[in-house]
Amino acid sequence: MPVLCDRLLKVKEMFQSKFGSLPKFYVRAPGRVNIIGEHIDYCGYSVLPMAIEQDMLIAVEPVKTHTLQLANTNPLYLDFSTSANNIQIDRAKPQWHNYFLCGFKGIQEHFGLRDVPGMNCLVDGNIPPSSGLSSSSALVCCAGLVTLTALGMQLSKVELAEICAKSERYIGTEGGGMDQSISFLAEEGTAKLIEFSPLRATDVKLPSGAVFVIANSCVEMNKAATSHFNIRVTECRLAAKLLAKYKNLQWDKLLRLEEVQAGLGVSLEEMLLVTEAGLHPEPYSPEEICGCLGISLEQLRSQILSPNTRDVPVFKLYQRAKHVYSEAARVLQFQKLCEEAPANAVQLLGELMNQSHQSCRDMYECSCPELDQLVDTCRKFGAHGSRLTGAGWGGCTVSLVHADELPGFLADVHEAYYQRSGRSFSPEQQSLFATKPGGGALVFLEA
Repeated sequence: MPVLCDRLLKVKEMFQSKFGSLPKFYVRAPGRVNIIGEHIDYCGYSVLPMAIEQDMLIAVEPVKTHTLQLANTNPLYLDFSTSANNIQIDRAKPQWHNYFLCGFKGIQEHFGLRDVPGMNCLVDGNIPPSSGLSSSSALVCCAGLVTLTALGMQLSKVELAEICAKSERYIGTEGGGMDQSISFLAEEGTAKLIEFSPLRATDVKLPSGAVFVIANSCVEMNKAATSHFNIRVTECRLAAKLLAKYKNLQWDKLLRLEEVQAGLGVSLEEMLLVTEAGLHPEPYSPEEICGCLGISLEQLRSQILSPNTRDVPVFKLYQRAKHVYSEAARVLQFQKLCEEAPANAVQLLGELMNQSHQSCRDMYECSCPELDQLVDTCRKFGAHGSRLTGAGWGGCTVSLVHADELPGFLADVHEAYYQRSGRSFSPEQQSLFATKPGGGALVFLEA
């Protein structure tokens, strides 16, 4: 806590310098690392993240005007002000303040509020941006809790997580809810199995004597600024519809691959066989999809495709479904191994992480050369398992390492990946660090 106290004092001083007054309260919301279960939350499947110690911290002063004034301790992020009762979120340019506005608007709309007082807010974040550690969602969650606290209203953590997951879609990212859920539901010392519909979190005790190391590839990837992410969401939706049609389910009512499994009442292993029988590995054109579903191109575009996927020439449905069903099975195997804690648990958990990366790379195609190189480097220097974490196409890897091998591992990876290549590396950027499960979002009142 001493580090946090120093940070609160620093932010308080900067707030006073900026606004000429003192904050009334502070809110923090953590980033997260997803240990296993990539790109499956929006398909309805459980994931296994933990909160990290890095977070978003916001100092807040409610004001009597209706102006929302946002500032950031990082000079790269420019000040922004707007009317609290006329929130406009620009999808074309996903700038930092738009993520705050998502959380603010989510609470405003949940309560149906027309007349919202303004606030002065100073944001201080130490989660590396566009790194796959959920800095954007942490800001959305932080802003949601800021708004709730300023209004003097109350919601459960689950309600807050669901509102923030929904409201982040204002910026155009069709995520599934993992990031917001762990930001609110995290507890110190434990990872969480996050399940959806209904949203719930179960403790997962990680093996003692092992640590998770995060390494940044130094390739940035902004989900809202690119279409990769939403194309994958759409491919999974299309795969679900084609598999449902193949198995004579009500395909027009289904959106998620998990709903197909539930409708058939079969295991994940059986769903892999259904996928092999019902879909072909060659990419599907929009015309072929229309033929399979018996709909027109116009119906496909207006009813199923999202605005930024309407001009995609081909969709890989077989590969995406194979990844989702196999990854969902790996999450459950990972949880079971943590529960049963066999003597060789670390080795077996590492193998599941390695299989996950291979599937992300080959079937989901969400890796990149730098991530693959970093994963190989981590394994070479003793990681039992290593995989990309977060959306991919850049960002970070997470590796499972024996605690007593940690100092040597960090030194070797630092030299091999960062020093030799001349990639930027500084303690402030936190490109390479061991992490342990942190706590969830909190409000601090000014004494």
